Amino acid sequence: MEGLYNLDIERGILAAIIFDGANFESVAAILKSKDFYLPFHQDVFKAMESLYKKDYPIDEVMLREELIRKNKFDEGLMVEIITTAPIAMIETYAKEIKDKAIKRELIHFSNVVKQEVLEKSDERAVDIVEDIQSNLFQIATESEDGDFKDVELITDLTMSYIKTQSQKTGFLTGVDTGFFDLNRMTSGFGEGDLIIIAARPAMGKTSFVLNIAANVLKDDKGVAIFSLEMPAEQLMLRMLSSHSSIPLQDIRTGNVDDEQMSKLTESVDYFATRKLFVDDNSIQTIHSVRSKLRKLKSLHPEISLVIIDYLQLMAGDSKERHIAVAEISRGLKMLARELKVPILALSQLNRGLESRPDKRPMMSDLRESGAIEQDADIIMFVYRDDVYKIREAKQKIKEAEKEGKDISEDMMIQEKEIEEAEIIIGKQRNGPTGVIHLQFNKKFTRFEDRAVVVNEYEQTDAKVESPNI
Repeated sequence: MEGLYNLDIERGILAAIIFDGANFESVAAILKSKDFYLPFHQDVFKAMESLYKKDYPIDEVMLREELIRKNKFDEGLMVEIITTAPIAMIETYAKEIKDKAIKRELIHFSNVVKQEVLEKSDERAVDIVEDIQSNLFQIATESEDGDFKDVELITDLTMSYIKTQSQKTGFLTGVDTGFFDLNRMTSGFGEGDLIIIAARPAMGKTSFVLNIAANVLKDDKGVAIFSLEMPAEQLMLRMLSSHSSIPLQDIRTGNVDDEQMSKLTESVDYFATRKLFVDDNSIQTIHSVRSKLRKLKSLHPEISLVIIDYLQLMAGDSKERHIAVAEISRGLKMLARELKVPILALSQLNRGLESRPDKRPMMSDLRESGAIEQDADIIMFVYRDDVYKIREAKQKIKEAEKEGKDISEDMMIQEKEIEEAEIIIGKQRNGPTGVIHLQFNKKFTRFEDRAVVVNEYEQTDAKVESPNI
């Protein structure tokens, strides 16, 4: 381990914090207690963390009391720290300690890899690689290990969370969806959440998540999209139509005038500066998604939202579809927690709902719904009644023509450019369920807040079943 630690620098950093407690924040942004080589130095830094969270001064007297209280005090080693000259350029030296700590972890990790391969010789290589990638990702992103947290740490973390939230204005605590009522009901999408957005075909679920993605990009945050059904170019056409307010069909056919071309160029230039990443490989497994996202997140920490379109197209290891979907669903939830980002996964609904008089989706309409209901933090359904009204009207006209009957006025229906849309929240682990009313601009494939804000959620009208938790 020679050359992989420096006790003089460790003592100098701790001495600098004791000399001026304000230095703790700068160091804590770079180092964790485990990054110190000497166990007593780790204990001292933990004691500093505890004092900082309690808003106590970080000085020799308070540190001594805190270490004695935890039976971690060593008089001789404490004297060595106190008598060391406080180090200047503290952040530079903290980074050097961090560099040495990571190298020590990598040496330990290389031994673990060798041992794991020998002990798991009967397991599939892909499973061993998954474990290795997960551990390596934790080292790269400075993730905490998976040990138990004692109640003191839990309460400290909880109070820190409450203080952070209390400093925010408004009701938004997670990722901004761009829709006022959806934000108000969900408080935004939280870190580590798995959100399922389900609908029958033609309801606009892909457009809905792309609208959310576009809003996240506005805040200079990153978005990763796995598009298993649609090429990246088609996704971008929709986003450009929504952003530029030029009809999607005109963009597809190139039927744009000079003014529209100017607006389209502005939209292209805008998205060219955003952190949007699209993988349109039609064959994806939970293993490939996990591997790609870990790499992307390590290169672009600003990634704040992941979208998967759609869940049932992902391949699983099991030949039994319900087991495969369960593995995928659970894997996505674990990945969301690991990367600390919300994952939006689109899902299909069973065709059976279309035989009901009221075609609003329910939880039981989810395909392979058991595991999805269990793992999801939020389940939302996109519903537009006009889709069914238009379809039924066209079917009546077709039948009348086939039978040689006259087409009456009551068979005709005027298609609207802007339709009413409902976002039905069927499950929310940490909040209410209910219905949110939006409007859908068909020409621009854009969902929008209604002109008149709905102040009361129609929770009694939502066709919602209790989730099996």
